[in-house]
Order: sequence, then structure tokens, then C-alpha cells
Amino acid sequence: MSERGGGGSERAALALARLSEWVDAHLGLLRGLITGAAVAGVLLLARSLRVTTKFTNPLEIPVEFVEKNVKLRGKLHHITEKGLEVEHIPISIPFISAILRKWQPEGLLLIRLAGVELAAGGTAWLQRELLPKQPLWFQLLGRDSSALDCLVLVHKGGFFSMCLNEELLRQGLARAARIEGLPHHSRLYWKLHKRLLRAELKAVKKNKGIWKEQSYSERIQERISSNKFLQRLKQFVSRFRSSTER
Repeated sequence: MSERGGGGSERAALALARLSEWVDAHLGLLRGLITGAAVAGVLLLARSLRVTTKFTNPLEIPVEFVEKNVKLRGKLHHITEKGLEVEHIPISIPFISAILRKWQPEGLLLIRLAGVELAAGGTAWLQRELLPKQPLWFQLLGRDSSALDCLVLVHKGGFFSMCLNEELLRQGLARAARIEGLPHHSRLYWKLHKRLLRAELKAVKKNKGIWKEQSYSERIQERISSNKFLQRLKQFVSRFRSSTER
């Protein structure tokens, strides 16, 4: 009995030794397999959560992102009368992002400044204030098939960020308007709307931009230019002069 038990122990020890030798010989392969499995798992998780997906069309963005008012990162490309043309920059994960970047589509998102109606000079101010390839964050509030309605935040150094929607109102370069995409009865709608109205009120109190009071001469000149009788009289005088010169 003791000899059989001893033989079994020797065989087990021999098998364990051979297994250890095989593991030592193939340690690099095992590490590679474990690393590959881990990377594949993280990659599948990231793709399922869409955090590494680059969006180039408003309808590609998951409904949950819009409903939860998720903030996305982007890079400014163009400023137009319709809004900001922005390249979406997805979350970067070491090694994985480098792999996914090869298959990322090209395209820009059109972003409208939510709750803001630009006045004359608003687009020009944006073009002066924002740098080419300006990094920014845009918070999703609503969308349609062509554009996103967002709050747009620009980092200004340190811990300070500027909300373009509010700043345009503070400068008197826009009017507060309905926030498209948000339910009118929601708490978030009225919270943001109050913020925008407060920003607009600051411009009104300081007579900035469109709220600037005209001087007496400017008001007279505006009334003269808008008076139809005086316009016709000026036309008659100019025609009379041209006829006499002939």
C-alpha cells in the first residue's frame, strides 16, 4: 500500500514539474493570450457603451445620450450662419483608440446654440473669439436629422470655462429664445432658460450690443430713413437734378 501511495505521489510530482516546465517555456505566449483577452473584453465593453464611437451624424448618437444630456468633446472646424461645424472627439483609451482610429468615419456635426437667437454681429464675434481647431464641449439638449441643439463650453484656462450661449447674451449679441429639444415643462428647461435670461438682462442693464441706446441724432436719422414721404421726396430731387444736368 505504501509503495503504491509513494508511486502515485511521484507521478503527481512529475506531472506538476512537467507542467511548470511547459508554463516557463511558454510564458510569453500565455501573457500574450491573457493580454489579448483583456484587450478584447475592454474593446467589446467600450463599443457596447459607444464611448469610443466617433459620431458624424446627429442620428448616430444614441437616444439615451440625448435624454441624459450627455456632454461630448469636439474640435471646431467652421463657423457658419447655421451654427458651428464640429468634429466629435470620442473618449481616448490607450492602445484601443489607436486601433479604432483606423476605422473611424470622417465628417462634422452641425451644432446650434440652444436657447439663443443670434443678432447682427454675433457670428463675427464667434469668429473673433474662437480659435481654429478650438477644443470645446457640447452638452446635448436636442436634435433633428441635420443638427444638434447644445450648450457649448470653451475652456478659458485654469478652472474657468465659458458658455458661448450665455456669453453671446451678455455681450448683447443675441436674444434669449425657446430651448429646442427640451420639454417645455421640465425642470432642466426652466433652469437653463433662467440662466440665459439672467445673461440677457446683464446686457440690457449695461446697454450692450443690441440693447445699446441710440443717440438723439441716430434716432432722427433712423426715422428719416424709414419715412416713406421723405424717401419719395429724395428720389424726386435726385431725378430733378439729373434732368437739369443733362
